[in-house]
Amino acid sequence: MTQTIEQHTRVPETSAGVRLDQAAAELFPDFSRSRLQAWIKAGALRVNGAAARPRDKLLGGEALSLCAQLQQQGDWEAQDMALDVVYEDAELLVVNKPANLVVHPAAGNRSGTLLNALLHRVPALTELPRAGIVHRLDKDTTGLMVVAKSLPAHTSLVAQLQARSVSREYEAVVQGALTGGGNVEAPIGRHPKQRKKMAVVAGGKAAVTHYRVLERFAGHTHVRLRLETGRTHQIRVHMAHIGYPLVGDATYGGRLRLPKQASAVLTECLRDFPRQALHAAGLGLQHPASGELLHWRAPRPDDFERLLAVLHSG
Repeated sequence: MTQTIEQHTRVPETSAGVRLDQAAAELFPDFSRSRLQAWIKAGALRVNGAAARPRDKLLGGEALSLCAQLQQQGDWEAQDMALDVVYEDAELLVVNKPANLVVHPAAGNRSGTLLNALLHRVPALTELPRAGIVHRLDKDTTGLMVVAKSLPAHTSLVAQLQARSVSREYEAVVQGALTGGGNVEAPIGRHPKQRKKMAVVAGGKAAVTHYRVLERFAGHTHVRLRLETGRTHQIRVHMAHIGYPLVGDATYGGRLRLPKQASAVLTECLRDFPRQALHAAGLGLQHPASGELLHWRAPRPDDFERLLAVLHSG
């Protein structure tokens, strides 16, 4: 079964001198570079209305138009798994993702993912890029995710994310006592030596995180964060970059910091917290069909609540 997908965008001036296939991979992030290269060669992805080659260099400002037949995506398996569905209609599905759940199948995780569960609930998602998933949460980050159920909804959500008009609010517990809120504006890219990690690097993708203090403890802070951009591991990288890594973050957290005179209960809780203390608490966007502004909130999970309770008790 096939559907026609149609998307349009304009090449930013900052992409002058970049190959067409490289720019397309940035501007059409829901499709792999190899798929986009095939569409360019077939004339389905055109530059200012004309056919081009993947290696052609861009000047900046060109109009890119993609009109292609979208066939069933991947060989993913539908699985009957529990989903905490916060909202659903003909266009959208919003889920509250638990910890320890991978979003998308990959090497080593071909089953048991959120995508597998979504396909069981909505089999038609096989026809959409990445089964309608337009943004991700890390395996151990909890909270709200929106999934498109139709091609028009998918196109709209991708455009809203690119325009930074989707509201994404998080809560986290960080190591260290922050004196106040602030912003982190620092580019993120692959770590130059540890390729499985991200880092603040010159030449990385622009990334902006806003944070404010909700509550201070002796050696930790409960913060609320808002994303302008959605880079991989953005909050975790940015907070570690300014010296306040997330509690439980094995990748970016560094050594465990214990407050002076920490109780045995607090010490055990901090040492045993099984994941980064990060929760996607709020999500807001414009409904693709009605244009209505919608907002959802997800309560903090039990492990996060217990962490806060133990920090209160010292």
